[in-house]
Amino acid sequence: MSSLSRELVFLILQFLDEEKFKETVHKLEQESGFFFNMKYFEDEVHNGNWDEVEKYLSGFTKVDDNRYSMKIFFEIRKQKYLEALDKHDRSKAVEILVKDLKVFSTFNEELFKEITQLLTLENFRENEQLSKYGDTKSARAIMLVELKKLIEANPLFRDKLQFPNLKNSRLRTLINQSLNWQHQLCKNPRPNPDIKTLFFDHSCGQPNGARAPSPANNPLLGSLPKAGGFPALGAHGPFQPTPAQIPASLAGWMTNPSTVTHPAVSGGAIGLGAPSVPATLKHPRTPPSNPPIDYPSGDSDHVAKRTRPMGISDEVNLPVNVMPMLFHGHGQGHGHGHGHGHGQTFNAPDDLPKVVVRTMNQGSSPISMDFHPVQQTILLVGTNVGDIGLWEVGSRERLVLRNFKVWDLNACSMPLQAALVKDPGVSVNRVIWSPDGSLFGVAYSMHIVQIYSYHGNDDVRQHLEIDAHLGGVNDLAFSTPNKQLCVITCGDDKTIKVWDAANGSKLYMFEGHEAPVYSICPHYKENIQFIFSTALDGRIKAWLYDNLGSRVDYEAPGRSCTTMAYSADGTRLFSCGTSKEAESFIVEWNESEGAVKRTYHGFRKPSLGVVQFDTTKNRFLAAGDDFCIKFWDMDSVQLLTTIDADGDLLASPRIRFNKEGTLLAVSANENGIKILANPDGIRLLRTFENLSYDASRASESVAKPTVNPISAAAVAATSSGLADRGASVVAVAGMNGDARNLGDVKPRIAEESNDKSKIWKLTEINEPSQCRSLRLPENSRVTKLTENY
Repeated sequence: MSSLSRELVFLILQFLDEEKFKETVHKLEQESGFFFNMKYFEDEVHNGNWDEVEKYLSGFTKVDDNRYSMKIFFEIRKQKYLEALDKHDRSKAVEILVKDLKVFSTFNEELFKEITQLLTLENFRENEQLSKYGDTKSARAIMLVELKKLIEANPLFRDKLQFPNLKNSRLRTLINQSLNWQHQLCKNPRPNPDIKTLFFDHSCGQPNGARAPSPANNPLLGSLPKAGGFPALGAHGPFQPTPAQIPASLAGWMTNPSTVTHPAVSGGAIGLGAPSVPATLKHPRTPPSNPPIDYPSGDSDHVAKRTRPMGISDEVNLPVNVMPMLFHGHGQGHGHGHGHGHGQTFNAPDDLPKVVVRTMNQGSSPISMDFHPVQQTILLVGTNVGDIGLWEVGSRERLVLRNFKVWDLNACSMPLQAALVKDPGVSVNRVIWSPDGSLFGVAYSMHIVQIYSYHGNDDVRQHLEIDAHLGGVNDLAFSTPNKQLCVITCGDDKTIKVWDAANGSKLYMFEGHEAPVYSICPHYKENIQFIFSTALDGRIKAWLYDNLGSRVDYEAPGRSCTTMAYSADGTRLFSCGTSKEAESFIVEWNESEGAVKRTYHGFRKPSLGVVQFDTTKNRFLAAGDDFCIKFWDMDSVQLLTTIDADGDLLASPRIRFNKEGTLLAVSANENGIKILANPDGIRLLRTFENLSYDASRASESVAKPTVNPISAAAVAATSSGLADRGASVVAVAGMNGDARNLGDVKPRIAEESNDKSKIWKLTEINEPSQCRSLRLPENSRVTKLTENY
């Protein structure tokens, strides 16, 4: 149901309540499941109308939905059973025992036996746990206090306990506004229109040439109330206002958090004794029925969770979509949705990185890759044997190679130490840069996360090591809630955790998934910061930075192993996943409704591995599938183009765009990484080629011990007839190399050394990423150059 349809139900509920259609109001509340009327529920419990109590509850939850729901139904049925015993109505008690309470024997057989034994007692108060049971009225009141706590703590009720803050008679007002608009459109409006029906649009019958006043006070609808002039609503309908804590466009996903904390309430054990007001409930959770998930893979022997989809997880400020829009046909409604317009026109084939410009070998199979957010040609790589590599793609240099090593084994938990002894083999599950590129994180397949600080070039330093999860750490992201940089992790232990990026202290832990958590996607909208999470059972949840539980529980298409990502500008949300039946999906979500807006076509069936995807330029989607890279325009569900990158790709290659979308890293066979570029990317890398050659010339000159490096470069240039260019070229080479010694830069275009016209071809510098800074040593000696003619 769309958000507008949902709002219409609320307007109808308000209208029915004002018109005193009490039974109809509560029937609609129950059937729609949008608003749980706590006052009505309390009255029915106090009156002992147990059938109506359960019927009303059934519109919002079922016995086995979660531990809170199970506890709610158990307390109600236990009270009904005890009341039958108190009246000495044994036959009724037996009926309740068999029909209503036997279902709980599956979870606690001993408790069911104890309840059954109450039939043998003359007075059930002889049972020690029930010795303080009073009369029926007080017992119901005590139970009701507990029920209210359980309902308020139950995630299924959290957005349904407060009625929207509506002006009185809102539906009447909208109808009057509609009639007024219809009357103004009449060709010959009558001064006193006679509106007798709402079934048809209004039209004045006889022309009289006069424009009528507004029919806002038409007798059919009654006069519109003045502000504050309405009596209180009915006794059973306290429609309470709700604080607007979540932006409207998130309403379908992020339900309003409860304003009441419940530190003493949990879905604890169902018990025989009367619930104490500050009860501690220790109900055993329903064993998950999720089958083991074994995702097929044609290119890796790793389990599916190690094949990391690489969506964008950096947080972006996201404008609010107020009204959901309809998209027709195959999703060609470009420009019709709020926030979906693009400021420029893209030529898809030219804008996409499709030309292979670099091929590198990591030494082990790449699992996860991420480009530096500022230095667009720095690529971070994590592999299947726990290695991390840092590449300067422009010069083909591997700046850093680190093998997996626990930094402080003594600080590790005993489970981690035992796991390392049992199986020392560790894979990288995820690598990612912080938003400013000063840190990067590595999530491993065994317990830990390592955070490094990056200081340019090959200067990588250990920053934090966190023993984060029991089992594998499946995903990692950076976020800045309350302007504090944090590390977010998820893992095999079914939890999501938030850590202080400065000192590694744990700030939050989110529980609620019933399967290992596969991926996370932090984001924020206006002032609301939240995290999407997906689990291996295909469930999608969303969390605020609090301890009130998940705000969303949806199912991914195909119950697939899913990752989520926003477009770079944060206006559009996508997910990509592969089901255990090897069917892959990329979809765009309608955030207003928490529903799939469009599903993209073109995947191989069955997929040969877990497909991962990325987004670029706020316009394109890409996924690695069937030994190639597939591209879609975000506004069209049909496949845009397919690129095989000159072949030799994995069956489901890992992919990652740089921030500007000019370069695309793709994993290949035999531990390879291919870099694809569009025309802007080619120009960027060509600059590196030219500067690499110039640096090599400078390096040769530096080898002469008696000559200043800058002087030598200029002399070398002069001897080649290029004195007017030599000094400036070396200076640019130094800037591009940052603080690196020029002698450390390796020449990569020796085959072009004899083609001076190509070497000295001027390159336009129009990208900040093409420039770097160089601080010259303070004791540098300037040598004056002269030449004798």
